[in-house]
Formats: sequence, structure tokens, C-alpha cells
Amino acid sequence: MINIPKGTKDVLPSESYKWHYVESKARETARLYGFREIRTPSFEHTELFTRSIGDDTDVVQKEMYTFLDKGKRSITLKPEGTAPVARSFVENALESLSLPLKMYYITPVFRYEAPQAGRLREHHQFGVELYGGDTPTLDFEVISLAYDFLSSVGVTGLVLNLNSIGCEKCRAEYKSALKKFLGDHIDEVCFTCRDRFERNPLRILDCKEEGCKKIVDGAPKITDYLCDDCRNHMEGLKSLLDTAGIKYVVNPRIVRGLDYYTKTVFEFVTTALGSQGTVCGGRYNNLVESVGGKPTPCVGFGLGLERLIMLLDATGVEIKNDENPEVFVISQRPEYLGACMKIVSDLRRGGVSAETECTGRSLKAQFRYADKLSAKYVVVIGESEINADEIDVKRLGDGNVDRVKKDNLVNYVLEKK
Repeated sequence: MINIPKGTKDVLPSESYKWHYVESKARETARLYGFREIRTPSFEHTELFTRSIGDDTDVVQKEMYTFLDKGKRSITLKPEGTAPVARSFVENALESLSLPLKMYYITPVFRYEAPQAGRLREHHQFGVELYGGDTPTLDFEVISLAYDFLSSVGVTGLVLNLNSIGCEKCRAEYKSALKKFLGDHIDEVCFTCRDRFERNPLRILDCKEEGCKKIVDGAPKITDYLCDDCRNHMEGLKSLLDTAGIKYVVNPRIVRGLDYYTKTVFEFVTTALGSQGTVCGGRYNNLVESVGGKPTPCVGFGLGLERLIMLLDATGVEIKNDENPEVFVISQRPEYLGACMKIVSDLRRGGVSAETECTGRSLKAQFRYADKLSAKYVVVIGESEINADEIDVKRLGDGNVDRVKKDNLVNYVLEKK
């Protein structure tokens, strides 16, 4: 038997309705905010990610699926959705459209890392990108969209963790202060952070090792080093959140592990199961320029769908399965199958999901099968039903039976929804 590759997962028919539910909520929320879908390839030239994410990041150094194609070109399965959108923005001259430009995506992403609950080597992201403005209002727009989406699918206990990592000007001053502090503790941090100390000390703030966490608790806060522009941007965003009633806490330890972030960074966490992150996002004003475009400010977020569905399951959010057949048409004898198929075809063309027996089951087995499919109604077709203008429609949930005209069956089911 050939098994599924490590770190991947099948989405089975018994679970796919949950994905359809979450994805439909994502698309609907994006539509309400005026975001339109963009689709980018599953693989890109490796240079796109080394230039935008940063060639010294953990993603580029350890986690990317990179290979040479038959033309000896270095190709990478996309590890995140933001950089490909920036590449498309530049390549397709989307700056010529009316700005700000609002885009969203639902896409698979690939990272070679130790598989863990909700984080597979192939997982899926819902993300949004807003291009063409550097005001806190646009940051608020993206954060508000994330909040409304999570609320719409049933996530409770939402708290926004907010920070600013400044711009190149104020971040340089902060890096100097941070390195001075960390230099006194360099022998106490993990080996990975010792390497980060020289390449990008900010990433030590995001280390998950307990020893490193304790050390950085005493580190300088980047919010104390913000320039006037970055501080005013942060205060403007906080004012908008206050007005909208979106709860937040300023968490100066939030940093993003990718090079393209500037100013605002944020995470939504839920207290429903301890404190679990669900959305990560922020502003990245240097991204478009890093992939060869004109300087264009942008802000967005990415959200892991596997982790979100796990959270909904764990917190008892019930997702209704609307994908079961509404009507199952039962044939009393094999020779009535043609009549059953005619009824099923009429139902389907009228917008009603319907099934009938196709494998020769007995009458009793057909009822069991209809129940197993969780059909809402059953219709039994025999000789008298073929010749009659009306048929009995039985609701499986309570056994109630209604006499319905054949030519009104579609309307009957639709009206009962």
C-alpha cells in the first residue's frame, strides 16, 4: 500500500463540509469588505522568497521545499501567500488600477517542518492583502475583517495582541539597544538564538525556548524607541479599535519572523482554549519594492484553516452539514428505477439535492441507506405512484407524511427549508 506523505492529510467527504463552511464564510466576509480573490501558482522562483522573506530566516534556511526543475531553475513550493501576491502585483502592473487595491486568497502553502497539530507540511491559508495606503485606517480595515470573519464562524474569547516594530529608522536604534542587552546573556540563549544575535536579534524575541523567553522578559521594549511617525500610526490605530469596540492588548514581544514587516504587527488569540493564536498579520511597506516594484505600502494577514477548524471542533462549535441529500427516492421494484431517476432529475434541476437507489438494494436496505445519508425526506415510488398525480413525502426526522403533487415537489422542499 502507498501511504500519504508525512505531514500531509486527506480531507475526507465526511469532513469536507466543515471546510466548505469556513471557506464560504471567508469569501462572504471578504466580499462584504470589497476584497476580490487573487490566485497565484503553487510554486514560484526561489529568488522571490529569498528576496522578500529574507535569506537568513528560518523559513528560507530550514523550511522551504526547493528543487531544480528540468531546466535547472530553482523552484520553491510557496511557503506563504503574501510574497506571491506582491510578485503578481508588480508583474501584472496592478498599481495602474484604482488604489487602495483589496485582494484575498485561499491557498495551500508548504513548509518542511516537524508536523504538529494544526500545522502540517502542506496546510491551507486564508489571507488578505490591502495595497496602496499607509494610514492606520487601512490597518484597521484588515484587522476588522479578521475579527468579523472569526466571529462569523463561531470563535469566541477573541483578543487582539498589537505591536509596532517601527520603521528602518527607529528599528535600527532599537536593534542596537537590544543587542547591547542580549550581549550580556549570549551564553544563556539557545544555539539558534546565538546565530540570530548577529543576523537579526529581533527574532530572539519570538523564540519558543523557555530559557530564551525568560531572558527577553527583561529586554528593552521596541515601543519605547518608536519615531514620531510610527508612534502616531500606532496611536491612530488604537483609537479606531477603541471606537469599534475591538478589544486589544499592546504586546511589545510580538515580532514577525519575516523580513518584510514594518510598523503594525498583530495576532488574534482566543481564550476559549487557553491562549491560542489564530491570525497573524501586519504591515509590510517594503515588500513590493523588495520584489522589484515601486514603493507601495501594504497590510494584510494570514490564517491557517486547519488550525481554525481544529479550534472550532475543540470548542464545540457545531457546523451544520447542509451537503446531505434533501430527498431520497426509493424504488419498490427495479423496473421503477426509470421513474425514480426522472423525479431525481427534476429535483436536481430545480435546485434540490436528491439521490435514488442505483445498486439493487432491497426496499428495507434503501430506507437504511437513506437514513445513513441523513436525507431529510424520502419518497417511495411504486406502481400506484407512477400513475398518480400525487405522492407521499415522508420526513425522516419525525416520520410525518405529506401528500404532495408531483409537479409541486420542488417547491414543497424549497419552501420547507
